[in-house]
Amino acid sequence: MNNGPAGHVARSVIRPNCETSRSAPIRTFLRTDDGISIDSVYDPASVVYDGSRPPSRDLVFVLAHGFTGDVDRPHVRRVVAALNRFAPVVSFSFRGHGRSGGRTTVGDREVLDLAAAVRWARGLGHDRVVTVGFSMGGSVVLRHAALDPGNPGTDAVVSVSSPARWYYRGTAPMRRVHWLVTRPAGRLVGRYGFRTRIHHRDWDPVPLSPVQAVPRIAPTPLLIVHGDSDGYFPVDHPRMLADAAGDAAELWLEPGMGHAEHAADDRLLARIGDWAVSRAG
Repeated sequence: MNNGPAGHVARSVIRPNCETSRSAPIRTFLRTDDGISIDSVYDPASVVYDGSRPPSRDLVFVLAHGFTGDVDRPHVRRVVAALNRFAPVVSFSFRGHGRSGGRTTVGDREVLDLAAAVRWARGLGHDRVVTVGFSMGGSVVLRHAALDPGNPGTDAVVSVSSPARWYYRGTAPMRRVHWLVTRPAGRLVGRYGFRTRIHHRDWDPVPLSPVQAVPRIAPTPLLIVHGDSDGYFPVDHPRMLADAAGDAAELWLEPGMGHAEHAADDRLLARIGDWAVSRAG
């Protein structure tokens, strides 16, 4: 296990411009500023090209999954594969998820996990970094861009299905999530049913909310994506985020789309890839 600074990898890696590195993913553990081991994967740009534009090798996506996801989940790997047609992808399991260490704080300390992944991506030789987050990961990419922990920043941010405010219980799915997080029985279900280890402590202090974070992201390009059939967070959440960001953000309200990675089809992911390549400097 790596004992170095955040973003330092447990073994040497190959630079992304090497032919070998484009065909072989790299898997390692990163260590965050607070000492958590984060399971991480680097997928070089796909050699399969769909004809829209060639893959970008100076750009890299850093993918932040939703609550109870991890780097090996099929829905996460599908997103990686879709974005990989445009650029290399760094994906990772948040703390408390999958093979990563620690326990999840459901969006608070997770900014340190993302910061370690962004530093690793830059260390691999990529000049442009686009963070793409879904649901909990969507709130994390917003807060990371606003707080910029560890400073290297991002060149563009994509937040999909993010909440705007904390403690939302207005839908049945979110009431179930709150039971999972706040009750001992729920945390047992999370651990053994979803491979997600949830911290038992309340937030203290309460972290900056997504709607408080977005005004701080400009001038970094920001894309907010949300489905109008999202069963977790209704459309007032993305509208609050877009209003708070002002002219610095684009809002895509997707007809018929549900929640997060499972609801993002390949056409939407391709549009996100095109947007990122064109907007990230």
